[in-house]
Amino acid sequence: MATGFMSAQVLHAAVETGVFTALRHGPLDGERLRRRLGLHQRGARDFFDVLAALGLLERRDGLYANTPLTTAHLSDTEADSYLGGLLEFIGSHWYWSWGKLADALRTGRSQSYGGVFPYDAIQADPELAERFQRAMFAASTALRAAIAGGFEWERVGTVADIGCADGSLLARLLSAHPHLRGIGFDLPAGAPGFHRTVARHALEDRTRFVAGDFRAAPLPRADALLFAHILIDWDDDSRHMLLAKAYQALPEGGTILIVDTLVEGTRGAESAAGLLVSLHMLVDQRGGPSYSAEECFGWLGKAGFRDCRVRPLSGFDRLVTAVK
Repeated sequence: MATGFMSAQVLHAAVETGVFTALRHGPLDGERLRRRLGLHQRGARDFFDVLAALGLLERRDGLYANTPLTTAHLSDTEADSYLGGLLEFIGSHWYWSWGKLADALRTGRSQSYGGVFPYDAIQADPELAERFQRAMFAASTALRAAIAGGFEWERVGTVADIGCADGSLLARLLSAHPHLRGIGFDLPAGAPGFHRTVARHALEDRTRFVAGDFRAAPLPRADALLFAHILIDWDDDSRHMLLAKAYQALPEGGTILIVDTLVEGTRGAESAAGLLVSLHMLVDQRGGPSYSAEECFGWLGKAGFRDCRVRPLSGFDRLVTAVK
């Protein structure tokens, strides 16, 4: 475990320098690959060979090539399956803040964004907002399909995605369910990316973007409100506030959908993913801690919701639903 960061940094460096993209159209020998990437001679061969040793490249007859996995997810920066946006953000932001975990544990304070509230920092920096959207797009690749197929959307006419980022989740929902109409709600900085996504999927006539900060603004009215990886970013008081606003925005019989990595069971091995997410909130955000389905049911009940349920989604994510 102590040296696991070395392998991780090899992967991040490969994405940052463009190794997988350079090999997108076919194998290259080490010298041609080095020159194409603009790397120094010292270390380049070891770098390429360790990528092969870690299973991230194939090496045969002096040539380096992508594996099927890196071809699918790391070579084409324009593909919906591209995960590099997330890895770039991890390497440039999360890796640094996790290096300050001990400081965060001593002080209880986030180690990122210079002490500024994270979403205020993102809102103030268009380039950061763009990189954050790319990261969130990549992080939700499997989740988009799981949400589209994991709920009875035929009962819903309009869905609002709260904290919609670039709108890719909403686009997947509307593409899979042609009767749906969608509302994307996020900070104003998210609008350009949202509109590009909507245009790419030809969904302009079925979607609209509502700019707002849900700390101050009311939530848009819809038959269903979706909070995907949102509640985990906030403290308990903010969670109560958001659920109360959701209750006000929904019609009678409307549904709230909450997606997060939950803490399960006795907080043992089965909860490792949820607990790591909770620590991530400590070092990088101001939210957390992670919560259990039972805790979420309690908050929903306090807000007035009924018929609370939880079901598995993709990976460690769970879907909690409740009805007004």
